[in-house]
Amino acid sequence: MQLDPLQRVRGVRHSYGSHGSVTAETAVLLPVLLVVLAAAIGVLACVAAQLRCVDAARAAARVAARGDAPALVRTTGERLAPAGALITLRSAGDTVEVVVTAQVRPFGRALGGLPAVPVSGRAVAAVEGPAP
Repeated sequence: MQLDPLQRVRGVRHSYGSHGSVTAETAVLLPVLLVVLAAAIGVLACVAAQLRCVDAARAAARVAARGDAPALVRTTGERLAPAGALITLRSAGDTVEVVVTAQVRPFGRALGGLPAVPVSGRAVAAVEGPAP
């Protein structure tokens, strides 16, 4: 077997046994990339639900601090909270506390084996006194 002049200078011989290695590496890497992407989407869904709980708790605490009815406080919290959230209202002296908790399933029931992730938000507001 004769080498062309460039191969003689470099001292390199080509081995043709590595054809298809890129395909095999891609076949191994693609599922890993999909799992990482799914995990990132799941984390983002949980963070979004957490922020919704915090927003719902803040809004409900503001409504409760004004002295509105507990039914209106719950309605305000439920409107902003993730579906199925539990809203707890506590009043202690001159403050009100609202806690919004929810169970998040980032992929819904499609992947039923994955556990739900609990998220919550808490807000405390001072009760507003009557205007002079």
